[in-house]
Parts: sequence; structure tokens; C-alpha cells
Amino acid sequence: MVQHQRYNQLKNGGDEEAATLVFVWTDRGYYRRRRPKILSFLLLSLLACGFILAPHFFSFSSALSHLYFFGVQNDGLAGDLYVNAPLCSSISNGSVCCDRRHFRSDICFMKGDIRTHSPSSSVFLYSPKNSDDDASSTVDGDELQHEKIKPYTRKWETSVMATIDELNLISKRRNSDVDHSCDVIHDVPAVIFSTGGYTGNVYHEFNDGIIPLYITSQQFNKEVVFVILEYHDWWVMKYADILPHLSSYPPIDFNGDNRTHCFTEAITGLRIHDELTVDPTLMKNNESIVDFRNLLDRAYRPRVTGLIRKAQEKTSECALATPKRKHNQQKKPKLVILSRKGSRAITNQNILVKAAEEIGFEVHVLRPEPTTELAKIYMELNSSDAMIGVHGAAMTHFLFMRPRCSVFIQVIPLGTDWAAETYYGEPARKLGLKYIGYKISRRESSLVDEYDKDDPVLTDPSSLNQKGWEYTKKIYLERQNVKLDLTRFRKRLLRAYDYITGIHLQSQHLA
Repeated sequence: MVQHQRYNQLKNGGDEEAATLVFVWTDRGYYRRRRPKILSFLLLSLLACGFILAPHFFSFSSALSHLYFFGVQNDGLAGDLYVNAPLCSSISNGSVCCDRRHFRSDICFMKGDIRTHSPSSSVFLYSPKNSDDDASSTVDGDELQHEKIKPYTRKWETSVMATIDELNLISKRRNSDVDHSCDVIHDVPAVIFSTGGYTGNVYHEFNDGIIPLYITSQQFNKEVVFVILEYHDWWVMKYADILPHLSSYPPIDFNGDNRTHCFTEAITGLRIHDELTVDPTLMKNNESIVDFRNLLDRAYRPRVTGLIRKAQEKTSECALATPKRKHNQQKKPKLVILSRKGSRAITNQNILVKAAEEIGFEVHVLRPEPTTELAKIYMELNSSDAMIGVHGAAMTHFLFMRPRCSVFIQVIPLGTDWAAETYYGEPARKLGLKYIGYKISRRESSLVDEYDKDDPVLTDPSSLNQKGWEYTKKIYLERQNVKLDLTRFRKRLLRAYDYITGIHLQSQHLA
């Protein structure tokens, strides 16, 4: 075991493609949860599955935590700005307040006469003409306050933050010579954030972007405008199904729109709770990651319905030739294998498919590409009972599975134990999935063909990870494939099958 290292130097990413992942093992081991008795758990799982079919009525609440729950209450503010500290609990008109104490991100609040100025990468807040502020307290001439912020949720990672555009938040006297008139007046608040950094990687897009955007904007019930630094058309198109469920207004390209947009309230920066999750104790209405998942269901349902209808139309002419399932014939559980190409591929995937089919699964092999429409991936996983995949960014798609109804099996290559648990295992449990981790043995790794059996690469991966990201990336992520021991892995398949069929059996008894 290695000594503890500073969290803000280590917990910096969940995927291989973006050079951010640093692994660390602590002497405390992995997080563990007590498992409920199987019958009670199956019953609860069944009830939760029913709620998934009616997401508008489903709510997953949690008790309030007095240690972390603080409300920011401001006169006239469109909503309480729930944050992780009471620092900005009182925001008066014409003021800027920044909370910089969270290690993951900074967040600033503005209230009053707010005006954007993209040429200078600034947002100005003009104080009333009769301001009683003492001139001696100004920063520079008419400036009363000048804050700088990079609105991206990887504050501790200096390498990527160096690539993020910096925004100036400047409070000035209204009679300033640089006062500029409004081109567009908004009567709802603004949330300003960046889609730079590791955007382009599905893990980071959800973990550092979409989920924090949900956390920060949910309080406004879609009555909010998103102002985006480092705006990407492809990003807006990729998440075009989700964004209308967070905001009723089109997003603004801060750098590309030179018009002056005026607001009375603005939040710059996003709140992030933990890896791929929402902490209900930090949310205004106790929303959890299950509520976020329900939002995904509402967002993708129309498109999925269209895709299913289109598929049915294509196959309708062959419907008479398709044998009908007997009334008492039980539907096979659907298993989706997220297939990888290149590194960390399952080299005996065909044998895995046959083994799963022999157990009783209906197996679908899915290979997501960067251009694959998210709605299509959602359709496949939302209708699945189980998913298998090797640790990597694609595991983020566990968010598309049904809580309390589905099984997520993550294959954990050598050297990725901590990352697999932290970035996907624990978050999957928080979502309510049945999580099964499968840590491969040395003989299941392709690295046995490259290194001597006593080499630390095989016997002590933690010692290699300690040397830095480049070692981890080059050895364990880029050069390692997996050949599953199907005798061992079959036990995980059986556990998943028994869990799923147990839920289905309970469903039949209650029907």
C-alpha cells in the first residue's frame, strides 16, 4: 500500500483518451456497502423498476445533512442558490461574490445590472449612480471589484485549466466611460460555463459538464439562459435532446456573439459533487442521480420512440414470417456487451457471447463510435437487463441503464483497480444498479506475453502507477488486452442472470 497523497493531485480523470487519469491506492481499500437480504432487495428493485416507467412521478429523496446543506437566499433571486458553503449567502444588489473554497471548481454570483462584453472577455456589473462606495476602495479607477474565473470543473488540474478561457467579472460605477447599452435583455438568470478542456470525451462531457450543469441549473426549472465559453456546435448538437430539459432558451456563444446581453442575475462556474453523481443533500429539492437519470429518460424518449417506429416499419413486411413467442415462454434477459477496438479489447469476445447465450441471455454487441447518436445508445441500454464492458470512457453509459433493474459488469484490467471502482463502480451503485466488478488475473492480460512473470508490471501494478500518468497510460491502458477466463467469468454471468430472473419472477407473482 502506498501513502496517501493529496486528493487534488490525484483524482483527476476517468478515462484513457484524455491524459488525466492518475491511479492511487490507499490503505483504506475500497468503499464497501452492506447488502440487503435478497428477497427484500428484489422486491425493492421491482418497485423501482415500475417507477422507471413513470419518471414524472418518481422521486428519490434523502435526508438533509446539516453538515453540507446551506441555502443562498437572496431578495428577488429566481431561486435559492444552493452551494457547499454559506460564503455567498447574502448577495446585495450590485455585488459580486465568489466562492473559491471547493477544490473542484470556483463559482461566482452576480446580481444587478449585468452586461456581457465578449471582446474583452468580461462581464460587467454596474452599481447604481448614487453608490456610496468610497473611491479609495476601488480597484482601478471606476472599478469597484475585479474577479477572474475559469468556469470549468477541474480546478485542481493545472494542465487542463491552462487551456480554459478566463473570464473577467468586473463591478464598476454606472457613470463609467465604458458603459455600454444592452442589445438583448433577458428576464431570466444566466449560467456561464465552458465546454473546453476535455470535452470530446464522453466521461468528461457528463462528469465535468452535463451533470454539473444539471446540479447548478435545476433550481431554476428551465427559466435560465446558458452562456457558453469555448462554444462548440457539435457539443450543442450532441446534447440537443438534453439541453431543452435544462433550459427553455437557446444557449449563447459568448465568444462568437459580440452583442451585449443583459441580465439581473448570473452564476459563473458549475457545481460538481463527485464522480458521475448528484448528492441529494446538496440539492434544493433533494434531487439525486436517479432524478438526473429520469431527466435523461424524458429527454431521449421521443427520439427513441421514433427509432423504434422506424425499425418496425422496415420489418413489418416480414412480420408474418416471424414465429410468435408462446404465451408462457419467458422473454430472455437482454445482455449488451460494450465492445472495444484497439486497447483493452476482449480478444475472446465471440466465446463470451456463446457462453452468455448458453446461460440464457439474449446478447447484443454494441460498439459506440464518437459519431454514434446518444439516443441510439440510450435505446439499447435502457432496454437491457445487463451490460458488460472493459474499464474505459464508454462505461459512462451505465447512466443509461434502469436503476434497481439492471446489472453492470465491469471488467477491470491490471493496473486500473482504483479508477474502475472510483469512476464507475461506486457511481453505478449510487444510481441503484447491481454492480459486479471482475478483476482479471495476470494470465488474462495480454501483458503476460510482453513481461517476465516476476516483473513489477504484472506483480505490483501500484508501483508502476506511482511513477506517473505516462507509465499507467502507456502500459495498462494503451497496450493491454483481455482474454477472459470463461470458467471464472461464467460465475459473474450466472450471478447477473439469477439477479435479473429473480426480479422478473417477483414481477410475475405481483402481476
